[in-house]
Amino acid sequence: MKSIQIVIITGMSGSGKSTALRALEDIGFFCVDNLPVVLLPRFIQIQCGAANRISRVAIVMDLREPFFLEKYPEIFAKVKQKGFEIQILFLDASDEALVHRFSETRRVHPLAVQGSVMEGIRQERLRLAILKEMADKVIDTTAYNVHQLKDAVQRAFIGPAEARRLFVHVTSFGYRYGLPADADIVLDVRFLPNPYFVDHLRNRDGHDEEVRRYVLEGEEARIFVQKLFDLMAFLIPLYEGEGKTRLNIAIGCTGGHHRSVVMANELAAYFTEQNYNVTLTHRDINKS
Repeated sequence: MKSIQIVIITGMSGSGKSTALRALEDIGFFCVDNLPVVLLPRFIQIQCGAANRISRVAIVMDLREPFFLEKYPEIFAKVKQKGFEIQILFLDASDEALVHRFSETRRVHPLAVQGSVMEGIRQERLRLAILKEMADKVIDTTAYNVHQLKDAVQRAFIGPAEARRLFVHVTSFGYRYGLPADADIVLDVRFLPNPYFVDHLRNRDGHDEEVRRYVLEGEEARIFVQKLFDLMAFLIPLYEGEGKTRLNIAIGCTGGHHRSVVMANELAAYFTEQNYNVTLTHRDINKS
């Protein structure tokens, strides 16, 4: 089998397919909503290009696409013949739950443009019966809220321990350029010694080892680093327990060149040692 993981999310309208797609996106899947099924082979071919690093793909396909039911058996078979494995995730819910959801959102059922929602649900259930039997995983979302569904989907495709691991993004920034808009936690490190006022360090940045030593050598800096790590060790399990999958931590100094870069590097290294998925950005390091 080819190495790319392909998950087709399908099922009843109103069963939570968009939520499921976002759940897989949060654990590293490349996600596409409502891809026409005839484009699936070409899409996979593109993703498998030599320069492409995408290894996990999730795609929502359902009755919104007019030829889906007619074409999917042939297309899925063609993809499998080329050595790719397709996993089908089918989301279902009781008729009553689906009617209630359509009533809440005031959306029109795709098969009930001129009829009742219940009649549309019944027709859709009949048309999808064979696809449901083919599915590798079926999740009944009747009793799930958004967070419970997200958790169930993630646990279906990676182990329970891994599914609870946060994706942590650490950003260094300069206050003179404004706060990062998406930060969950903002830390101000302008109390640390500033290399800008040391002539031979001014034009270097926080990646420089001498700059790093200058910022971290004081007792206050060492205490701060340890207390920061202790705070993260306390907070992260609580965030995970609430179902949070991404945490954006922003660390700021005046210009975003020295102190914030040093501390962002230290924090990212800490999360890496703790086996979290970590990304690191130095937003303002190249600004004058």
